Amino acid sequence: MVNRADIGVIGGSGFYSLLDDAEEVELSTPYGPPSDVVTVGRIGSRSVAFIPRHGRDHRFPPHRIPYRANLWALRSLGVRQVLAPSAVGSLRAEVGPGAIVVPDQLVDRTSGRVQTYYDLGGAVHVSFADPYCPSGRAVAVAAARSGEWDTVDGGTLVVIEGPRFSTRAESQWFQGNGWTIVGMTGFPEAVLARELALCYTSLSLVTDHDAGVEAGQGVTHEEVLEFFGRNVTRMRTLVAEAVRALPEHRTCACGSALDGVKLPFELP
Repeated sequence: MVNRADIGVIGGSGFYSLLDDAEEVELSTPYGPPSDVVTVGRIGSRSVAFIPRHGRDHRFPPHRIPYRANLWALRSLGVRQVLAPSAVGSLRAEVGPGAIVVPDQLVDRTSGRVQTYYDLGGAVHVSFADPYCPSGRAVAVAAARSGEWDTVDGGTLVVIEGPRFSTRAESQWFQGNGWTIVGMTGFPEAVLARELALCYTSLSLVTDHDAGVEAGQGVTHEEVLEFFGRNVTRMRTLVAEAVRALPEHRTCACGSALDGVKLPFELP
């Protein structure tokens, strides 16, 4: 397939108006269809492909999202850098609703999710010590600060299976480990991006304090959606600024993640 985009955005349905000159592209992958049709358009001079992570009608709960198909579809369009905005809960009393966290570490507490492309044909081991692209992180932090967000540079995102929220004891355990935010969709997205030698950057909007935090009282699905909805216009602006600032030529290590590795199949 001819390259049609070099930057991918995986986010909520509120990001559809992000792109100019947008057109929809239906794709199939060896892992089934992506969450929805892919919208391809432009932000300034940059070509961008957007996938609504849960589907435009929010039909996929976190543990049922076709993560492998989504990342494969983006790469097949030519995407090499991915921005991933999402809603998260805070595990730190000092990081409140409305903050943007750009994590530099990840802890996987999911279960049963397929988290690799290389489950047949021989083992493929990728480095994952630093899960996020350093170049993308620097761009996201600068864009958030420029937009006058309360910005947290670094921190650990713990990803839970969902779709339920954490118990108070679980939340206290996460907090006691020194982790920063909790979400349901950041894994296996990040590792699948690495397995395709893509840059991946998380932009996490704090919508609430998690239940075990001193300031937290638990949260409902409706409250999360309502808070994110109030901030989606501002989030679109943040993502657009980050897209414009991403490097046109990658110098980070993400693109060489598979160098010297014998792959069991050809990547798109």
